[in-house]
Amino acid sequence: MIGAVDVIVAKRDGHRLTDAQIDWVVAAHTRGEVADEQMAALAMAILLNGMDAAETARWTLAMIESGERLALPDVGRPLVDKHSTGGVGDKITLVLAPLAAACGLAVPQLSGRGLGHTGGTLDKLEAIPGWRAELSADEIAAQLVEVGAVVCATTPTLAPADRRLYALRDVTGTVPSVPLIASSIMSKKIAGGARGLVLDVKVGSGAFMPTPAAARELATRMVEIGALHDLPTRAVLTDMSVPLGRTAGNALEVAEAVEVLRGGGPADVRELTLALAREMLDLAGLAADPAALLDSGVAHGVWERMIAAQGGDPTAPLPVASSVTTVEAEASGFFRPDALAVGTAAWRLGAGRARKEDGVQAAAGVRLLHDVGTSVRAGEPLLELHTDTPEALDGARSALAAAPMVSSEPFPGRDLVLESVGSPSSEP
Repeated sequence: MIGAVDVIVAKRDGHRLTDAQIDWVVAAHTRGEVADEQMAALAMAILLNGMDAAETARWTLAMIESGERLALPDVGRPLVDKHSTGGVGDKITLVLAPLAAACGLAVPQLSGRGLGHTGGTLDKLEAIPGWRAELSADEIAAQLVEVGAVVCATTPTLAPADRRLYALRDVTGTVPSVPLIASSIMSKKIAGGARGLVLDVKVGSGAFMPTPAAARELATRMVEIGALHDLPTRAVLTDMSVPLGRTAGNALEVAEAVEVLRGGGPADVRELTLALAREMLDLAGLAADPAALLDSGVAHGVWERMIAAQGGDPTAPLPVASSVTTVEAEASGFFRPDALAVGTAAWRLGAGRARKEDGVQAAAGVRLLHDVGTSVRAGEPLLELHTDTPEALDGARSALAAAPMVSSEPFPGRDLVLESVGSPSSEP
């Protein structure tokens, strides 16, 4: 007879959990038979003592088996998904999903909402008038056939155990556990029906993984889980020390993503999008030129069809904040905004949420007025704060003051893609 206390004590004392213990505790918590405080205690024990690769894979399987798997039909294209561990200004999915579809892939992108300083893809897309995130399994399959890409909310029946556990982790300080992060991401991706997966694991001040070593550990664990569950997976570690592009916020990021889809936009957003597109194509064994399809406008056409298929109007004006305030440089030097500071400022302006049930402002966020590394003078405008609640400005300013925005040293540049984990696979 397995009991919750026995499982907690085993992990508290550094022992390996058995398959039976993992299967039971995950299923029992999902049914409400293990109390939240007991599962929170187990999550803390896992945070402190870890789980090995086999434990993590079994934990992932138990979360998958807590619900249904999305049985996607053969849509005539390789089904390849992409997931980012979250960052500041990370609007890559908005460009990548239609671009990958334009290249011949089918992209079933089940996405989430933002929490804290990291933005959420669904929050961004919901800034588009009429767009809806909730789709049925049949609607997802139909859109993959007709458009080639779908970005939507995870269906309630996919890995419900993860939904319950994540809510606990968020309020008990156990989010940074590598085994729990890995199993949370991979359970939803495996249940989501993709045949291949590319992971964008962020590294730096604006990421959950602040160091390359921590990011590498997470990436390796997720690639291992993918292999054990017959999901060809590779991961790339990418820089998140400064924001991606020039915007952090919902409508602001949508507008910037559309610029990239039209062949313009910030160079770093374009560069990372193309790098990830090439990883997805390589994983699927397809030969295509994503840069040409981006520059030609083909990907933008897929974007318009993707948005329209989910009720959105891709030509409608995006929301604009009622209050826009400029922040000026306090000293001369080189513009080097810290990703965490900018993300926290955007969150406090209303672009993000402190709790999952909080709402967000579509128009809130931060716009950078210079490229990173640009020489600026004292008193010169650095960035704009956008919000519908001007009383939030003081909190945003204090977040920006936590890290210098201007450096006396020239910006050395950065490699967006730091390294890769995992090997190519043929025909997912």
